[in-house]
Amino acid sequence: MTTAPWWKGAVVYHIYVRSFCDSNGDGHGDLVGVRSKLDYIQGLGVDAIWLSPIHPSPNRDWGYDVADYEGVHPDYGTLADLDALIADAHGRGIKVMLDEVLAHTSDEHAWFAQSRDGGQGGPKADWYVWADPADDGTAPNNWLSVFGGPAWSYQPARRQHYHHKFLRQQPKLNWLNPDAQEAALKVLDFWLARGVDGFRLDVAGCFLHDAALRDNPAIPASQRERHHWSHAGDMQQHLFDSNLPENIPLLDVVRRRVDAHNGRNGGERFVFGEFSEEEERCGAYCSPEDGLHSAYTFVLLKARKLEARAFREHLQTLERFPNHWPCISFCNHDIPRTVSRFGGTEAVARLMFTLLLTLKGATLIYQGEELGLPEGQSLTRSQLRDPVGDLYWPVARGRDGARTPMPWTEDENAPGWLPRAVEHRGLSAATQEAAPDSMLAFSRRMIALRKASPALTRGEIALIETPEPVLAFTRTEGDETLLCVFNMSQGSASFSDQRLSAARLLEPATGDAALSGETLSLGPAAAALFRL
Repeated sequence: MTTAPWWKGAVVYHIYVRSFCDSNGDGHGDLVGVRSKLDYIQGLGVDAIWLSPIHPSPNRDWGYDVADYEGVHPDYGTLADLDALIADAHGRGIKVMLDEVLAHTSDEHAWFAQSRDGGQGGPKADWYVWADPADDGTAPNNWLSVFGGPAWSYQPARRQHYHHKFLRQQPKLNWLNPDAQEAALKVLDFWLARGVDGFRLDVAGCFLHDAALRDNPAIPASQRERHHWSHAGDMQQHLFDSNLPENIPLLDVVRRRVDAHNGRNGGERFVFGEFSEEEERCGAYCSPEDGLHSAYTFVLLKARKLEARAFREHLQTLERFPNHWPCISFCNHDIPRTVSRFGGTEAVARLMFTLLLTLKGATLIYQGEELGLPEGQSLTRSQLRDPVGDLYWPVARGRDGARTPMPWTEDENAPGWLPRAVEHRGLSAATQEAAPDSMLAFSRRMIALRKASPALTRGEIALIETPEPVLAFTRTEGDETLLCVFNMSQGSASFSDQRLSAARLLEPATGDAALSGETLSLGPAAAALFRL
């Protein structure tokens, strides 16, 4: 019998290092701080930690603009600190994954300086995406940046524009150039050789661009919905600046490069990607043999309404790709926190955490999600650090509300690069640790249930047709089948299935659930799990 790889069904804890734990009082979380919380992380029962980018960066986009791929940002510590963290985590059976940003670099990276200053005939001239301006000096085409304005900036040293899908300080690395591509792949080799267990790849649909620089087509005005108007870049379909079908075989190259390290200075490696646009077109739903091992999309991250429909439709999409192994994520450092998006109560937090842990795939838990933390919504404009928040204030406040410091205690005076969120009062880890029925205690029990169940960790999923507001599915592995039922509303609901008459209710449950024969009555935001 073949043993499934460790990452199938793994629970991965996402740590935004700068906001996690500050060990030296300078206001910035660091690697020593992460290491000091390994007891807490181990107590959750997770299989791995994913660290946000740890490399030197000018912090225009807070680490997602890398200036040196082989170093550690001095705010976070040293390479020795990282080595110690990896060793301690491995000693506890916890894998360590890094967040690598390989589609673009910082404009302060040496590669970009050489590409900019070496001229159009220099050795790194084509390591980035350069193009001549239009006759009137404007951008070479209509590509728009995710962060506003044209996705091109003029550089007098080259008398050309360079492409940046994000900030102008994040020039696009040209993966069509074999030498640039190999340099990016060697970043993975470097960290795998140091014992890292794998990677989350930032914007994994953005490695390639259209060499002919064709314009992106517009979203027709008649088809634009509210979300299209939220960012100017959303008014065009991103078919040529990124998300190319040719990205799929490149993902296979990346995964094979990672797989080549299996058994070397560590065990089996894992690489998953972030896909925010045109998911199917660029490889988000590949099998682990054809693309990356796994991936997550923004489909559920963008959901804002407590209802079954969005989740049901996503599961129906996944049914079309039976060989794909997804990552499941409801929030992260880029997205408002789950509980605030879906209702703002602890009952909703427990409902969504239960759903997160029972869906098929590798589970991605963002720091504080286990505490039921809401979004930090009280930040003033002067307190914001996120360039997106500064761009769209006050209509949108950016991503800082999900990045406020992790509340380990109720001390609101501790220094921080962002203020402590007042919305987190009474929800600190220390406060919840002392309460046996806290959200933290519930989260630990839910993770333990998942890890004890083959069906929940690696079983297949079968969606059950139900009307709103009920979401129901089974998870099956071998002779174990679990039935998972969720009331995705603030009202009452019911669900009937003849198998319920002989089913056994599992703990933990959340909300009010009463079973009478074949009918299950569910209170607001209730979830019930049964062994059939």
